[in-house]
Amino acid sequence: MSFRDLRNFTEMMRALGYHRLISMENFRTSNFALVAEILIWLVKRYEPHIEIPTDVDTESDRIFFIKAVAQFMATKAHIKLNTKHLYQADGYAVKEMLKITSVLYSAMKTKQMALEDRVEEDNNKFKFDLSSRIMDLKAARHLASEVTSKGASLYDLLGKEVELREMRTAAIARPLEINETDKALRAAIKEVLERVEKTKELLSNIVSDETSLDAKIEKKKQELERHQKRLQTLQSVRPAFMDEYEKIEEDLQKNYETYVQKFKNLSFLESQLEEYHRLEMERFEEAENNMRTMQHKMREEERDLMKGSLKDEDSDLDIPEDEGSDSDLDESRPSKPQPTRNVLMAGRGAHFIGNMQGGDSDETEDSQIDENDEDDEEGEEEEDEESKDLEDDSLEGPIPRSNRPPTGGVRRPLLEESNNDF
Repeated sequence: MSFRDLRNFTEMMRALGYHRLISMENFRTSNFALVAEILIWLVKRYEPHIEIPTDVDTESDRIFFIKAVAQFMATKAHIKLNTKHLYQADGYAVKEMLKITSVLYSAMKTKQMALEDRVEEDNNKFKFDLSSRIMDLKAARHLASEVTSKGASLYDLLGKEVELREMRTAAIARPLEINETDKALRAAIKEVLERVEKTKELLSNIVSDETSLDAKIEKKKQELERHQKRLQTLQSVRPAFMDEYEKIEEDLQKNYETYVQKFKNLSFLESQLEEYHRLEMERFEEAENNMRTMQHKMREEERDLMKGSLKDEDSDLDIPEDEGSDSDLDESRPSKPQPTRNVLMAGRGAHFIGNMQGGDSDETEDSQIDENDEDDEEGEEEEDEESKDLEDDSLEGPIPRSNRPPTGGVRRPLLEESNNDF
């Protein structure tokens, strides 16, 4: 017994409608009661009116039951069963009962398929596929038109039957003349003979045409052979200009390779040139941006210096002056040099600061030289912008006397001398 046989047996019994659920574990050991119940159900399913003894209490009853079932299946269903395996009531009995269940299951499937086919046929009766009958409809329409035309012609001929009947009866009643019949037969024979002669002439012409065609074919074959030989000779002979042609072709190939190489180099150099121009533009833009930032910083520094000088002057003006000491100092101190206003020069954006007197202007001259050096190191664009800014400042007018930055070298000794007075 195999697992597949046991599974098929249980599935078939379930499909056949057995009232009890059969497990695969029922046949691990001998179970004669279940085997006897299944055999009785199968026999009743195959032949409902059969009478089989159902007593299986004693050994003789079991033997008689197994023999009766085997004999019935052999005579009615032509199925040969092994009684020993059935009496064991284990997996080998399942293999024997599977023979009966397979027959019943196949019969059930055949019946179901027949019913499905019948239902499908019934459904198809009410279906009418018009697309598949289009040709039939066209043929029926053509036949209907022919029937009407034939019927009309038949009606016309039947209408002439009265006149034709008299003519037919008169022709039948008239006696035949031998001379006229002889003439008609001779004319027919003569016509047939003429046709035979024409046919013979055509046959003779066909033979002549065939010979002429054969001659033409032979002539064409000879021309073909001649042309083929001519072609072979032309292919074998090397032209006079062939060497020059091959040499020119080689030169052309070399020139083309040179051209391709130069074109590639030119394309590469153009790309490198474009890359160089792009980098130069980026550097130029970067330098321009740096220059602008430097200009902005220098302007800020100049503004800060101017603000600081104004604050120093205000602080110097706020220092209280003693009456006695100031008078003495005024007498003993030389005259204070008057600072002149800044002189702005338009040349290269340089500006000069100084006065008409000498002596105390060394520091201012040094600062002027340093500023001129810084202005020379900046670019032409920075110089132009600074010159414009300085010209705007110069147009505002001279610095008032009270706002002029004092010279530090003069004020500091004044304070020291004032302290010495005390």
